[in-house]
Amino acid sequence: MTPTLQIAFDSVDPHALARFWAAALGYEVEDHTEIVTGLLAAGHLTEDEVLADGDRRAFRDVATCRGPGPRIFVQRVPEPKTAKNRVHLDLQFGPDAAPAEIERLVGLGAEVLWVTSDRGPLNTTLRDPEGNEFCVS
Repeated sequence: MTPTLQIAFDSVDPHALARFWAAALGYEVEDHTEIVTGLLAAGHLTEDEVLADGDRRAFRDVATCRGPGPRIFVQRVPEPKTAKNRVHLDLQFGPDAAPAEIERLVGLGAEVLWVTSDRGPLNTTLRDPEGNEFCVS
């Protein structure tokens, strides 16, 4: 049996980070209104555990986004990131498209850390708005 892959991020602000990754990957932030409303009505959630986002209701401590690849799950943790990632995403656009994608990602809030070609093709390491490293090539 092949599992479904979901990538989980710890975050201080899960909704902002889910919006970043949704925009970065061309995904959509999932709408949890129906689930949250049902859990509130059943008494399984309190209003303190819920966030109002326009006409949507969301879990305060969790946000997700979905697209053609793995689902992104972002959960609130109390501490900010303090060390280098042991796992990171590689976004492979190809040498012609990568520069424009890097510029787009920086516009979304990413920061370029370094550029290298030590393993062949040009590779740019960036960090997302919460400091998680990822690569673009």
